[in-house]
Amino acid sequence: MTDPHTTADTDADAAVEAELKLLDPEVRRSPRRVQELLHPEFVEIGASGRVWDREAITALLAGEHASGDPTGTVSRMKAVRLAPDTVHLTYDTDHNGRRAHRSSLWRRAGGAWLLYFHQGTPYDADAVTGG
Repeated sequence: MTDPHTTADTDADAAVEAELKLLDPEVRRSPRRVQELLHPEFVEIGASGRVWDREAITALLAGEHASGDPTGTVSRMKAVRLAPDTVHLTYDTDHNGRRAHRSSLWRRAGGAWLLYFHQGTPYDADAVTGG
């Protein structure tokens, strides 16, 4: 019998690894590599408030990082398995002082972890209190 805690940790680790790939400028420059990580029904609500689909975000990332623009820093990454094939990630990013809380839903499909939904919410680090 499989220990559910071990499986959960493995699933969470796989989702975190996939999320970190999407934050890698080299991966972001490659539309093929980005689309390999995105679910066909992917939706993002960006920190700007704009809603993106799979094709639009792929094009944005390819153009955004063509100049070698760094992705910034990532902190406070936390993974929670919500269902057997769904992992929720939360973390913060800081890109030259532009900070955002991030939330991602990863779904296992055909044995691969694919990003199904992502949202970024801007925040002022000085205004954030609590944990």
